[in-house]
Amino acid sequence: MEKIVVLIITKPYIPINCRLYYVSLCPIQSNLVLLVYRIMDVDEENIVSTSQEESLTTMPDSETLIPTTDSPIQPIQPLIPPLAPPSVVPPAIAPLPTIPPPIPQPLPPLPVRPPAKQNGELGANGSGSDSDYDESSGTQHALGANAEYEISEESKLVRERQERAMQELLMKRRASALAVPTNDMAVRTRLRRLGEPITLFGEREMERRDRLRMIMAKLDAEGQLEKLLKAHEEEEIAASTPVADDEEEMIQYPFYTEGSNALLEARVEIAKYSIPRAALRLERSRRKRDDPDEDVDAEMDWALKQAASLVLDCSEIGDDRPLSGCSFSYDGKLLATCALNGVAKIWSMPQVQKVYTLKGHTERATDIAFSPTQNQVATASADRTAKLWNSEGCLLKTFEGHLDRLARIAFHPSGKYLATTSFDKTWRLWDIDTGVELLLQEGHSRNVYGISFHCDGSLAASCGLDALARVWDLRSGRSILALEGHVKPVLGISFSPNGYHLATGGEDNTCRVWDLRKKKSLYVIPAHANLISQVKYEPQEGYFIATSSYDMTAKIWSARDFKPVRTLSGHEAKVTSLDVIGDGQCVATVSHDRTIKLWSSRGNGKEKDMDID
Repeated sequence: MEKIVVLIITKPYIPINCRLYYVSLCPIQSNLVLLVYRIMDVDEENIVSTSQEESLTTMPDSETLIPTTDSPIQPIQPLIPPLAPPSVVPPAIAPLPTIPPPIPQPLPPLPVRPPAKQNGELGANGSGSDSDYDESSGTQHALGANAEYEISEESKLVRERQERAMQELLMKRRASALAVPTNDMAVRTRLRRLGEPITLFGEREMERRDRLRMIMAKLDAEGQLEKLLKAHEEEEIAASTPVADDEEEMIQYPFYTEGSNALLEARVEIAKYSIPRAALRLERSRRKRDDPDEDVDAEMDWALKQAASLVLDCSEIGDDRPLSGCSFSYDGKLLATCALNGVAKIWSMPQVQKVYTLKGHTERATDIAFSPTQNQVATASADRTAKLWNSEGCLLKTFEGHLDRLARIAFHPSGKYLATTSFDKTWRLWDIDTGVELLLQEGHSRNVYGISFHCDGSLAASCGLDALARVWDLRSGRSILALEGHVKPVLGISFSPNGYHLATGGEDNTCRVWDLRKKKSLYVIPAHANLISQVKYEPQEGYFIATSSYDMTAKIWSARDFKPVRTLSGHEAKVTSLDVIGDGQCVATVSHDRTIKLWSSRGNGKEKDMDID
């Protein structure tokens, strides 16, 4: 039968026939000892080894088992009566012994490379060898002897960068101390004698002089002073030697292209035509200003009221392919349209009935225009040609010469000349009677798209994909004005009948009105939600501006305060072009939905009835 005995005594001992479980000192009174042991049976006693080799057992936290071999220990009566069954008391859990923190060991010293011995210098033991050191230090000597300081790649790059910066600084200091000629011709001459290019692409005078200074400083740093001095001597000799008269006279090449006699005659004709018309226009404007009976504001109000009453009068399918251009005849009785299949058609007004079909282009037709003086039609195409037709559909002339597809086309107010724009970055002027190319005009850095003539015939305005509009004087051939303001390609342009306003529209969805007298933009109209394909002034007085856009609408704007007057919405696709009839009572629009739409004012029928009565 097993018995668990717990004793609290003042002197530790191990009773006979017992197995010790736990022993601990009392944390409050140090003279008390707690013993927990089990009384073993006889069989277990025989199993337990009675060896007396372990005379002393050490316990943690100064808990020591007393020796049991020196003298027998007399049994002591237990405190608990033996007859009563002892209650099993779980052994008390003693507090964990505190383990002192480990003391960090000092790191071994770094291997120190011994100083190199000079010739004839003895070691520490007085002999010529370092065997004693090898025996004492062993591995430390091997590490110190073999250790080498290596520089990382980053440190090498930093060092190279610093050296390069120092060299550049020294080179700049040396260059600043050199004498370099200030005359650009002298700089070019010295560069040529040094075997260097006299100019680089886009290089200016100061940049060329700085380049010469750096070249001279480099030669000075490399010790090639002889070459530099030789070049300087050659310059002095050349300066002291008199130059022949023939060499002094440099050949002056013209900066312009000489025109033909036909162009000269055309310029004279244009001048004779434009000057009287300009005088009449100025006289008319003075009369409107000075005559009290003339009320310009009332006329404009009436014109804007008529424009505000524009409604859809007719819609007709113009072709089986999208339409790209339209134009009214000078008398308003005919309408011409062109499509992407290269076919142009002439329609009667106002019923919009097809009269003639003009076939001749091999590529898509890009624009069409009626002559302002007679019933002749000009078409432009992507086949790089423009063609002149009569009103009966017969081909009269073919204008060839452009190197790329054509964009827009326009007649001169005199009806004698035709202007075409092309994607070869030029616009050209043609003689209607002879079919001769009179003028090939460059000036745009990108493709030229739109063209328009001044009402007097003296000026022409072109616009292109370089976001510029240029005004040209046809009498002298000069570019008199460059209008910068659009941020995207300009596609439409139109002169006002008043002679000093110009309207442009482009891919930035805005219509800009320019004042030619002030040479700047007068107003910016945020016209549409998509690019503006065409801009037209009302041809009689210029009281309103009509714009067409790829947002499937056309809009009418007041030329006085540039406010919206009317929105012509009805197309189901992009509106590619429009035209305004002479009296401003009708507007025609064509679209990619293949339809022609006529917009007329509501008072037309009443006025006609009144005229008949």
